[in-house]
Amino acid sequence: MINEVFMPALSSTMTEGKIVSWIKSPGDKVEKGETVVVVESDKADMDVESFYEGYLAAIVVPAGEMAPVGAAIALIAETEAEIETAQQKATPPTQTTPASTPAPQPQAVAAAPVETSTNGASTRNGRLVASPRARKLAKELKIDLTTLKGSGPHGRIVAEDVEAAAGRTPTAPAVGVRPAIPTPAAVAIPATRSTPAPVVAPVTPGQQVPLTTFQNAVVRNMMVSLEVPTFHVGYTITTDNLDKLYKQVKAKGVTMTALLAKAVAVTLQKHPLVNASFANQSISYPASINIAVAVAMDDGGLITPVLQNADKIDLYSLSRTWKDLVDRARAKQLQPDEYNTGTFAISNLGMFGVDRFDAILPPGMGSILAVGASRPTVVATADGLLGVKRQMQVNITCDHRVIYGAHAAAFLKDLATLIETNPQSLTL
Repeated sequence: MINEVFMPALSSTMTEGKIVSWIKSPGDKVEKGETVVVVESDKADMDVESFYEGYLAAIVVPAGEMAPVGAAIALIAETEAEIETAQQKATPPTQTTPASTPAPQPQAVAAAPVETSTNGASTRNGRLVASPRARKLAKELKIDLTTLKGSGPHGRIVAEDVEAAAGRTPTAPAVGVRPAIPTPAAVAIPATRSTPAPVVAPVTPGQQVPLTTFQNAVVRNMMVSLEVPTFHVGYTITTDNLDKLYKQVKAKGVTMTALLAKAVAVTLQKHPLVNASFANQSISYPASINIAVAVAMDDGGLITPVLQNADKIDLYSLSRTWKDLVDRARAKQLQPDEYNTGTFAISNLGMFGVDRFDAILPPGMGSILAVGASRPTVVATADGLLGVKRQMQVNITCDHRVIYGAHAAAFLKDLATLIETNPQSLTL
């Protein structure tokens, strides 16, 4: 029997995927549950496992090309004798019509994977966590991956770990495999400190550059957002006390992003409606407060890693979690529940010196807070004199089907009170 490997739907918004690399080559033996290909979804790179045991007979969609969800990307033959027949049957994805045979529900990546450590090596749901290139290299160099300790995010074994074990000088990563790039989380910092702009690939004037899978996903989400009736409310917050606290906890690894996320989450406890969203002609009140924070990707696009239960987690753990999320987001290694479970969003452009801006409401959420830079500002004091205070502008975008102006204003007022008078409570 000849079985088809279909392009799986790795997220609820995914309509097509890009083949990053094939782990198996035509003719290779394939075990059920074994990784055969790495697919780039709209948010991350995912290992795709085989539902069948047999031999990879033919690759329909080569590495670097796109295929719609549900399209056949490879053929697996049960026996070696069927490989030639399968190769003759292989057709380009544009001629494949999987509608006549219902595609199996893809389960390539298990939800909420559990990571453990065995002999120093990281495993997920009992399976060793290693990059595709590391697996291939280990096979060539005859290195036992279970004896290695991964240096990648969450203990993931990367090619450099295998080369080091073999006594070879680590080489540059292969094309199509994204290395983990430790990148500091975005923070709101004084305007006097320079912050590098996002990396933008060089282009030739007059050139047309196709959107990446990631950028296409952002476009689809933004088009959905245009259908939502929204409004904006702005507020000026004095940040002197928050800046003072930040200087105290910065040495312990706390970022301004974590401070803002914590302040927002604590304030949302008193404003559950601002944490709610519109769904099925009703208001949906989530059971938890999950803060999604926008992060610009180096190769284009935008992703919102989620700090789950941000109101309940201590500030220091929240900062460690945020750094890990950003590192893995930019390495495209986030799991779906780490970027699609947000209940309230924050977009911070303060590090670029932006005074104020309005953010577009993400699909499925009721609110997003746009945060500008904290700047020294001349203000009138209570005794009628002039003084200098650091202030930042925040603008909230809300779904008017759920939240009204008074609700948004009350939330911003309480957020400002917390930041201005008692930010120290965020460390408790």
